[in-house]
Amino acid sequence: MSATSTSPAPVGSPLVQALAQYWWLLLLRGIAAIIFGVLAFAWPGITLVTLVLFWGAFALVDGVLALANAFMGGNMGDRWWLALVGLAGIAAGILTFAYPGVTALVLLFFIATWAIVLGVLQIIGAIRLRKEIDNEWTIGLSGAVSVLFGVIMLVAPGAGAVGLIWAIASFAIVFGILMVMAAFKLKKHQPA
Repeated sequence: MSATSTSPAPVGSPLVQALAQYWWLLLLRGIAAIIFGVLAFAWPGITLVTLVLFWGAFALVDGVLALANAFMGGNMGDRWWLALVGLAGIAAGILTFAYPGVTALVLLFFIATWAIVLGVLQIIGAIRLRKEIDNEWTIGLSGAVSVLFGVIMLVAPGAGAVGLIWAIASFAIVFGILMVMAAFKLKKHQPA
């Protein structure tokens, strides 16, 4: 008589399984965004160069974590959009540190463009996950918030420095909260 143990097969597509296995990377992205947003609100009088460096650090950390999430777990397959999010964040962070003395208008366009690209890729990811997990809307909504933020920044480039800081801080906190929510939703899809 042989004893065989049957464990339940993991639920969901390979994409959901890979994202669920490394759900904590999405959680770290959300926490990094929230910390950045809180710091920007806590020091609204910081200089533009300090804001540039804070934002560059956030974009770089977010990019590294997104790229790690894309490649961890083997075959990247359906996670190509997450790799692009990571590469865009890393590029944005490196460029920010390479040119910290950029003018407020150039920074505004740089941040706006990054936010739109990030948002579109997040929306694509949510669409790909819509039949695989419940409440994928958190990823899609974070993408929509990102696109909206980028468009607003492009439409109203004359906003004051404090307004820019508060807009960026608000975006980062909302984006971070949605990423944390998505992380915990994905955690529920981990194989037991």
